[in-house]
Amino acid sequence: MTRILGVDYGERRIGVAISDPTCMLSTPVETLQVTGMNKAVEQVASIVKAREVSKILVGLPLHMNNTKGELAHLCEKFAEKLRKHTGREVVMWDERLTSKEAERVLLAADVSRAKRKKVIDKMAAQILLQSYLDAQAL
Repeated sequence: MTRILGVDYGERRIGVAISDPTCMLSTPVETLQVTGMNKAVEQVASIVKAREVSKILVGLPLHMNNTKGELAHLCEKFAEKLRKHTGREVVMWDERLTSKEAERVLLAADVSRAKRKKVIDKMAAQILLQSYLDAQAL
């Protein structure tokens, strides 16, 4: 059995989610506060080790016209650093609209603005990872 870690990288916060051992379901784990890319790599690597993760999925925030912006390039740089630091396979996955979907779900559940801010990043990571798991199951 294997676990996949989903990472929604942001310049201020990183959402983290993990798959179950059968790689069918994703669950939000936590939101990390970012104080620099190297520290973020260390924080994610710590989760990888503690949770016995074999693959890491990093969201790639493409524009709606499929082009990469500044944040997409930062995510690629983060993914490469994570690959080198952990020795694990790192896969980039289109994360367009995951934050919007997470916000929609939280609004539908009538979650307050303050609580949404605390959980939206890990919810976006969970949606990102679940979309990957669903695509692999096809």
